Parts: sequence; C-alpha cells; structure tokens
Amino acid sequence: MISRTARGRTLRVAAAAVLGAGGATALYTLNEAGGGYAFVLVGAVLGALIALGIDLYRRTARLTEVRISIPQFSELTFVVNDDAQRVSWQLFVESVTRVSIQRLEDDEGLIREALTSLYGLFSTTRDILRAARPSAPGEGLTVEYLAVNLLNRELRPFLSKWHPRLREFESAHPELPEADWPYAAECRSELRRAQAHTREYVIGFARLAGVRDPELMLGATGRDPAV
Repeated sequence: MISRTARGRTLRVAAAAVLGAGGATALYTLNEAGGGYAFVLVGAVLGALIALGIDLYRRTARLTEVRISIPQFSELTFVVNDDAQRVSWQLFVESVTRVSIQRLEDDEGLIREALTSLYGLFSTTRDILRAARPSAPGEGLTVEYLAVNLLNRELRPFLSKWHPRLREFESAHPELPEADWPYAAECRSELRRAQAHTREYVIGFARLAGVRDPELMLGATGRDPAV
C-alpha cells in the first residue's frame, strides 16, 4: 500500500512533468524548430527534476534546532523539520496515553499491567520508526536517535530482566497474588526508575514536536521517583 506522503510526492512529480512538457511544447511551437519531441521530453525531465528538488527542499528546509536533556546524557542538540515533528508528535501521543509512564506506588496497581504497557510502547515506537522516512541529514541529532535510545537503553534492559522473572513466578504459582512474588518490591523500585527515565524521553518527543509545557499534559507522572 502506498503511503499518503508517497502518493503526494508522485503526484507532484507527475504534475511538474506535465507542466514541463507543456512548456517545452509551447517553446517548440513558438520556435517552429525541428526535433520538437525532444523539446517535450527534455521539458518533462526537467519538470520532474524540479519537483524532486522541491520535495528535497521541503524535507530539509525549515530545520529547527532543539536542545533537550534526557537520562544518561548531557544536553543534546537535535534538528527537526516538519516530517520529524510529525513523527515526534506520534511518539509523544503513543507514550503519554499509556500507563507505562504512570508512577506505580508499592500499594497501587499491578506490575504485570505496567510491564505489558511498556511492551506495547516498545512495539509501537518501533512500528512508528519503521513506517517513517529517515530524517534528512543535518547538523544535529534526530528523533530516530532519541527513540532508539529509549528502546535500547531504557525499555529493553528493564523488560529483559523482569518480564521473564515475573512470568516464571506466574507460571509456577498461578494461585498466588502478585504481591507474594519475592521480587515484587525490587521490581517496583526499578520500575519507578524506568518510568521516570521514560518520562524524560517522552518530554523530549514533545519538545521536538513543538508541544508547549508537555509536563502539564503528563500531570501526576511528574512526581520524583523513589530510587
């Protein structure tokens, strides 16, 4: 299935080719020179090249520099254009609407629910990156860099450690509540840390997308984690 962006780019190229061909035909008619079809062909090619150049300009123009701070890094400088802002907005919306960044106190909720939500966030982030075009080259980091680091530095290590342990307990003791899991307190502590770090990445997505005051949208998740 062709994406809306690809269809739009194809239509722009085709329209430019037609315009170029029309211009070349008019030039040929005015000059009444031989080899008129060559003029038409050259005009079509030039029109298509112009359209491609405009498309490239649209991807690289209006670059915005954004500086953000995230866990394990000092302040980083990113460059974003309209496409990168749209991807950042998608990542922000998918993240902020999940329980994965909602702080889980010792007497609240279920670890299993939080782990499932984190898995969902991992999969969705990967799908969004797969569907998006790579950012155009620029003098800074990209939204892909931020998203991949969220997956590989925060979500993957936590899930790889705790998901198998919890699943083993659930399989061995299906009759016991999750609170009886010997590692429950330790897991919750590390979960809060992972949630706090994930939250900073989510704020980073918001800033790249141009969202004002993303902390207000996150609400109660802004409480400091117990580490």
